[in-house]
Amino acid sequence: MKQIIGTLVLIIAGITGYAQKHTISGYIRDMDTGEELIGANMIVKNASLGATSNAYGFYSLTLPDGTYTITYSFIGYKEKTKTLNITEDKRINIELKPTAYQTEEVVIESERSDANVNSSRMSVEKIPVEEVKKLPAFMGEVDVMKTIQLLPGVQAAGEGNTGFYVRGGGPDQNLIILDEATIYNASHLFGFFSVFNADAIKGFELYKGGMPARYGGRISSVMDIKMKNGNMKQYDFEGGIGTIAARLTAQGPIQKDKASFLISGRRTYIDVLVKPFINKDSPFKGSGYYFYDGNLKLNYKFSDSDRLYLSAYYGEDVFNFSSTEGDFNIKIPWGNGVGSLRWNHLFSNKFFVNTTALFSDYKFKTDVAFGTGGDNEFRLIQSSGIRDYQFKQDYTYMPGPLHTLRFGLDYTNHTFTPNTLNIEQGEQVIDLGKSEKQFAHEGAVYIGDNYIVNEALTIYAGIRASTFLQTGPFTRYVKDEYLLDNVDSIHYDKSEIVADYYALEPRLNIKYSLSRTSSLKASYIRNKQYIHLASLSASTLPTDLWVPSSDVVKPQIGSQYAIGYFRNFLDNMFETSLQLYYKDMDNLIEYADGALPMDQLNDNPDNYFVFGTGQSYGVELFIKKAYGSLNGWLGYTWSKTTREFDAINEGKPFPAKYDRRHDLSFTLSYEINEKLTASTVFVYATGNTTTLPVARYVINGEIIEEYGDRNSYRMDPYHRLDLSLTYQHKKTKNWESSWNFSVYNVYNRKNPYFIYFDYDGNASDGTFQTSAKQVSLFPILPAITWNFKF
Repeated sequence: MKQIIGTLVLIIAGITGYAQKHTISGYIRDMDTGEELIGANMIVKNASLGATSNAYGFYSLTLPDGTYTITYSFIGYKEKTKTLNITEDKRINIELKPTAYQTEEVVIESERSDANVNSSRMSVEKIPVEEVKKLPAFMGEVDVMKTIQLLPGVQAAGEGNTGFYVRGGGPDQNLIILDEATIYNASHLFGFFSVFNADAIKGFELYKGGMPARYGGRISSVMDIKMKNGNMKQYDFEGGIGTIAARLTAQGPIQKDKASFLISGRRTYIDVLVKPFINKDSPFKGSGYYFYDGNLKLNYKFSDSDRLYLSAYYGEDVFNFSSTEGDFNIKIPWGNGVGSLRWNHLFSNKFFVNTTALFSDYKFKTDVAFGTGGDNEFRLIQSSGIRDYQFKQDYTYMPGPLHTLRFGLDYTNHTFTPNTLNIEQGEQVIDLGKSEKQFAHEGAVYIGDNYIVNEALTIYAGIRASTFLQTGPFTRYVKDEYLLDNVDSIHYDKSEIVADYYALEPRLNIKYSLSRTSSLKASYIRNKQYIHLASLSASTLPTDLWVPSSDVVKPQIGSQYAIGYFRNFLDNMFETSLQLYYKDMDNLIEYADGALPMDQLNDNPDNYFVFGTGQSYGVELFIKKAYGSLNGWLGYTWSKTTREFDAINEGKPFPAKYDRRHDLSFTLSYEINEKLTASTVFVYATGNTTTLPVARYVINGEIIEEYGDRNSYRMDPYHRLDLSLTYQHKKTKNWESSWNFSVYNVYNRKNPYFIYFDYDGNASDGTFQTSAKQVSLFPILPAITWNFKF
C-alpha cells in the first residue's frame, strides 16, 4: 500500500512539474500616441486560447511552459506576431501601428476572435468613435448619443433629442458615466446636443442588458464612456468649425512616455453671430443662448505597475433675456461638473486593481429680476441639483486562461437639493419657508467570474449586494387626504436613518457555441435603482428633479430575461444577431395629476408622486458589415411597452409615451476613394403615443373636454433620411484637414413633435369649431463643418 501511495505521489509530482505554468502579461498600446487599446486581442495560434485587454489596455494569460506563436491585433491596426518560449513569467508590452485605411487583409485578422459569437457578453453595443464621425451629424455636430439611438432596442426621446430609452425603460434608468463619474444631465440645448465632445472620447460601450456585477444603480442600461488619455509621444491638435459651434482639442506629452495631458473645449457661437443683426427695437434684442463644455485629462506613469489618472469635465448652458427697457431680466444656467482621480496598480501578472475617487455635481438655476435695480428690484431665484462624492475599488484576478474574476466595492454619498425658491426685494429677503436638502448613502460589494467551461460553453455569473440609507437632517411633512395642507411633521436629526433598503442583484450570462461561426446566448439580470428622476415631461429636461428612495418612495426594481442567436458570415465580414427580451419594472414614479415643482416648499417632493409598474418585451434584429470600403448596419426592433398606475387611467394598463411597435434604422458608409467618403442614415419609427380629447360638451356656455384613455392616440410615424459627404484634403506629415457636408431630413419630412387644438367661433351661437394642428420642429437642414488636425 505504501508503495502504491509513493508511486502515485511521484506520478503527481511528475505531472505537476511537466505541466508547470507561467503568465505572460502587459499592456497593448497605440504605437503613435501611447494610448492603451481597450478590447485588443491576444490569440495563441493553433490553440483555443487567448485574452482581451481590459479598460486600461492590460492583458494576462497563463500557459503551460512551451513555445507559442502569439498574435496581437485590434481593429484598424496592423497585427503583430511574436514567438515566445515560456519558461517563466513574462511582462510583454505591445505597440500596434494604426492602418491608414482599413483594408480587408488587416481587419480580417483583427477580428478573428469572433467576439460577436464567442464572447459571453450579450446585449452590448460598441461603435468606434471614428465610425461615428463618418455618419451624418445634426447641424454638423458629431454626437455619440444620437448614434446609439440607431441601434436596435434603443429609441430616441424625440426629434433631434439626445435622450434615449432602452428596452422600454425611462431616461432616468440609464446610467451614463464618463471615466467612471456619473453624468446626471447628458444634454445641451434642452436635449438637442449631448455633452460629449467626440474629439475627447476614446470609446464607449452601451449595455442594454446582461451588465456585469460591477455596474449598478440603474435598471435599464449602462453607457460607459472613456476619455482619451493624451498622446504620450508627440503634441497633437485637432478641432473643427461648424454651423453652430467650434471645438479644439490639444494633447501631448508632459514627459515623453511618462506623463501626458489632454484639454478640449467647445462653444456655440450663434448668439455672437446673430447679435449684430438684431434690430434694437426687436423683442429678441436682449435674448441669447449658448452652451460650452471642456474636458481635461492628466496621467502619470510611475512604473509599469502604477499609474495615476486625473479626469475632469465641466459644461454649462446659459439662456438669458433682458427687456429693451431694462426692467425685466432672466438668466437660466444649468450644467454638470465631474471629476475622477484613479490609481491603477498591478500586484502581479494576474492581479490588477483600479482605485477611484469621484465627484459629480449637477445644478439648475432660474434667476428672474423685475425693476431697474436697487430697492426697486424684485428677484425670484429658483434652484435644484444633486451632488455626489464616490469611492470605488475594482479588482481583476486572472488565475488562468479559463477564469477572469472581478470583485470590488462602491460607495456614494448623495446630497439632493430639491426645488428651492428665494425672493429678494432690494436687500430684503422674503422667507417662503424651507425646502430642505436630502442626504443618502449608497453602497455595494460585488463579485463576478467569466468561466470558459469548454470550447463551446462560457458562463458569466455574478452577484451585487447593495444598500441604501436616507439619513437626516430631514423633516417629513404629513399631508391631509387631499394633499392640500400639512397636518403633521416628523423631524430626523443628523445621521438618523429615515429609510433603509438592502438587496441582492444576481447577474447571469451563458454562451453556447453551435459552430465556429454561430452561438446561442442567454442572460438574466435583476437590478435595484435607489434614486429617481421626477419629470413633468416625456423627455429629460433641466427642470427635472432627482430624488432619493425614502420612507415613501421605494427603490425601482428591474428584472430582464434575454435570449439570442448570433451568427457571423464570410470570415466575419457580416455580424448578425436576433435577440428576444422581456423586462419587468416595479415601483416606477410619476408626478400626480396637477402637481407642480413649486408645491414642494415647506413640503416633500415625494408627497406628490404616484407609483406603478411597467412591462416591456420585444425582438431585436441586427445585421452589420464590419469592414471594407462599404460598411454599416441595419437595426430593427419590434417591441411593446406598457405602464400601470392605480392613480392614472383608472388603474388600467396604458402604452408608455415611447411605446413604438416598429423601430428601424439603416446606416451606410462608403469610402469612394482616399479623398471622398459618403454616408447615409435612414430611420423609421411608429409614432409616439399621446392623450387627446375624444369629445367636447357645452355646459352653461362653457366648453368641457372629455379625454380618452392615457396615451390612447398614436401620432403619425416618424421617418427621416440624412446624407453626408466628407472631402479629405491631401495629408502631409504635419497637417490634415477635411470638409464635411451634411443634410438632415433630406426630403423635408414634417415629423410630428406634438399636437394642439385651435378653436374658432362661439359655442353660444353654434359656430364653435376645433381643428387639430401638428407642430413639427426641423425641416431640411444643411450643415458644413471644417475639421483639422496637426
